Amino acid sequence: MDTNRPGPQLSRRRILKGAALAAVPYALLPAARAGAQGNVDYPPAEWQPANTGNYTSSDRPAAYLIDRVIIHITQETYSNTLSIFKNPQKKVSAHYLVRSADGHVAQCVREADIAWHAGNWGYNTRSIGIEHEGWVDQPAYLTNALYEQSARLTAAVCTKYGIPKDREHIIGHYQVPGTDHGDPGPNWDWVRYIRLVNFA
Repeated sequence: MDTNRPGPQLSRRRILKGAALAAVPYALLPAARAGAQGNVDYPPAEWQPANTGNYTSSDRPAAYLIDRVIIHITQETYSNTLSIFKNPQKKVSAHYLVRSADGHVAQCVREADIAWHAGNWGYNTRSIGIEHEGWVDQPAYLTNALYEQSARLTAAVCTKYGIPKDREHIIGHYQVPGTDHGDPGPNWDWVRYIRLVNFA
């Protein structure tokens, strides 16, 4: 839980698991922050902005040092996850979302801002959160395309912020202090992933 951030204290797992949601029509969403539309931090990504009520505006890395990448599994489909991030009542987001089938990357929160993904305010302030479409107990979602495109994204983030490309700095959600999450789960191949990150 993000115990130091404003807003309701909701479990990310409850939010992402509960997903019989209707998508919020795009036209009803508040406008993205000035200059953010179409101006992604990672050029291969598509801009799919989270609702501004689902993250904290900031000026990282000036305001907070970025020294971690946190890997997540959505426990949801790609499209439902985007809908959750766009719903202002959900109070959850991540910087990036990677689609299983083809590795397509959506950026949902600017890297300078603090996404609400780790359930720990201190870790949110210092990390980039990357969600991956799928379920921890369904390894078929962990496609070659997902691993390869996610590793390229993580490598770019690490290079940009001087983050070492190792398991101390690229962590799973389950490693965040105080979490009750187990993602990315036992099927996530960390050896393969770190190798891909280092050769991207």
